[in-house]
Amino acid sequence: MKLLVTGSGGLIGSEVCEYFNQLKYEIIGIDNNSRESFFGIEGSVAWKIDYLKNKFNKYKHYYIDIRNSEAIDDIFKIEKPDAVVHCAAQPSHDKATDMILEDFEINTKGTLNLLNATFKTNKSSPFIYMSTNKVYGDSPNNLAIIEKEKRWEFDDFHFMKGINEQQSIDQSKHSFFGAGKLAADIYVQEFGRYFNMKTCCLRGGCLTGPSHSGVKLHGYLSYLVKCGIMNEKYTILGYKGKQVRDNIHSLDISKFIDVFLSDPKEGKVYNIGGGYENSCSILETIDYLSSTFKIKFNYSYLENNRIGDHICYYSDLTSIRNDYPNWKITVSLEEILDQLNFNWRKKTDS
Repeated sequence: MKLLVTGSGGLIGSEVCEYFNQLKYEIIGIDNNSRESFFGIEGSVAWKIDYLKNKFNKYKHYYIDIRNSEAIDDIFKIEKPDAVVHCAAQPSHDKATDMILEDFEINTKGTLNLLNATFKTNKSSPFIYMSTNKVYGDSPNNLAIIEKEKRWEFDDFHFMKGINEQQSIDQSKHSFFGAGKLAADIYVQEFGRYFNMKTCCLRGGCLTGPSHSGVKLHGYLSYLVKCGIMNEKYTILGYKGKQVRDNIHSLDISKFIDVFLSDPKEGKVYNIGGGYENSCSILETIDYLSSTFKIKFNYSYLENNRIGDHICYYSDLTSIRNDYPNWKITVSLEEILDQLNFNWRKKTDS
């Protein structure tokens, strides 16, 4: 099997490359390290690309911009992948506002280029797209919630399991990042339903893992741990620091991709995240890290929240588990935080 992975140097892309290399797949990676231009040297994934190239003899890399449709078409004609996992993106909710056209071209046009190349080369190839929960905009904020000591919580029994795929995408503020990702999400669905292609949109919660290069504008959990260990100031933006997110390890994303490829379906959409068990607020996370690892946080609070941000969000995994009952969350929130703590301490020591 030959697997093409875009954004192969990123958190999910690199985990997918490693996971499927162990399953003896041939991996074709596409990544031009745009993260460095988005977030500076701290966001660079050049080291990860070099790691993949040097470690795996069945890994082949292309430094290609996914906006370049001719280059993408050429790669598909040459490589003829059996499946595509599309992780490449401009990933920042906040950064998109400063680069609206570029964000659209990367997240929407780039996705369309890959879909079109898949369709023209081998329409039977499964196509998995890493979407985002930002496709729902801030509509989850319209749900009834209650304030607890350290977190916000849903106050409606219909949502005790979290947000499902029927959540409205309309009449809400998405951020420009969310709008572009939603457009791409719809294209992925349309290719699946219109052309009977095996496509899947994964609307992720907070995706994380020890190799996450968390920065101020993207990757809050990794960045929060980094700030604590390196004694950098962290700023909580609104909602009293009680905003809730569910966190899923990159390994569990890779494991789902594996089960989907073994039984691909047409035009599917799944919310994927850590669910309620892996959910936490910023204040709860700070408390855990402070008590468990004796980290002293230097943080401040600003009343203004990020535009279009969620107050409380965790994923209802009912749909994905109904279709793929053998898939489950294997890495707990505590394990995720332990790994992030170890990784950032190791970087500090080196």
